[in-house]
Amino acid sequence: MVKRKIDSCCIIDDDPIFIYGTKRIMKDVDFCDSILVYNNGQEAYDGLREISDQGKKVPPIIFLDLNMPIMNGWEFLDMFTKVPSNSSENTVIYIISSSVDPRDLERVKNYKSVHNYILKPITPNDLENVLNDILK
Repeated sequence: MVKRKIDSCCIIDDDPIFIYGTKRIMKDVDFCDSILVYNNGQEAYDGLREISDQGKKVPPIIFLDLNMPIMNGWEFLDMFTKVPSNSSENTVIYIISSSVDPRDLERVKNYKSVHNYILKPITPNDLENVLNDILK
């Protein structure tokens, strides 16, 4: 079987332990070539906007934490989905959270760019499922 992977992905999370663990698992399963990391929604919004404004491709997959300082995941989603950009329209967002709050699960449905909700910590199986979804 041909090994499938994506070029790049983005992790938006303020937890260094989660980021470290997720990057290790991504490397172990050969998930992608490069990983862009932002520690809060504002940093991510500014960084991804700059990539888009330069005419470069925004990573096709974003793993987004909901609870972060400065700008949380919901605020990031509200701003990111309004950016007029052809590169962000092809971006799929996966919410990563330790919360199983049913209100969050319901609210996620309001965003067409949000593909799924993954409970922390991310497992190799979660990443396989993401690849299967994306590379259909």
